[in-house]
Amino acid sequence: MAEVNTVMRMRAVFVSGISAVLSIAAHAFAGGAIPHQDALVFLLGLAFAVGVLTGETRLPVPLVLVLGQVAGHLVLGLHDGHLHTPGSGMMSAHAVAVLLAAVLVRGAEKGCEAALAALRRIVPETYRTLPVAVAEPVPTIHRPDIGPGVLLVGGTGSRAPPVVLR
Repeated sequence: MAEVNTVMRMRAVFVSGISAVLSIAAHAFAGGAIPHQDALVFLLGLAFAVGVLTGETRLPVPLVLVLGQVAGHLVLGLHDGHLHTPGSGMMSAHAVAVLLAAVLVRGAEKGCEAALAALRRIVPETYRTLPVAVAEPVPTIHRPDIGPGVLLVGGTGSRAPPVVLR
């Protein structure tokens, strides 16, 4: 189960990064200006949201990549003021980019699974946890030698109100 969580986290990180990089590259390829800092921060926040969506759900990676590219295109297009309806060339370029990115993410998943399988075979043999002896607790009872009716300040323990012994 830990390997599945690790692969899902790795997938989320790769999809998040690829979404941001593809959005910026497509924006530059289409003739857009270099994104300003505020647009980059917003774009990275969107990429992070895409990564979280990928890691927490079972949505197909190509669908999440398309959502990330659409969101990135909107952010960068609105920021530069050249938002337009994408033509057939842009749509085909985005489709190829999504397919290529999905193949890269799938390859990274397989590589992560292979690395985790190798580590699972190596690590238990090399690093075994040693047994630790735990001592049994010894109950301590303290009865002071004081006559009856004497007020003990502090009670019979360290956290009790005063008690009168009889």
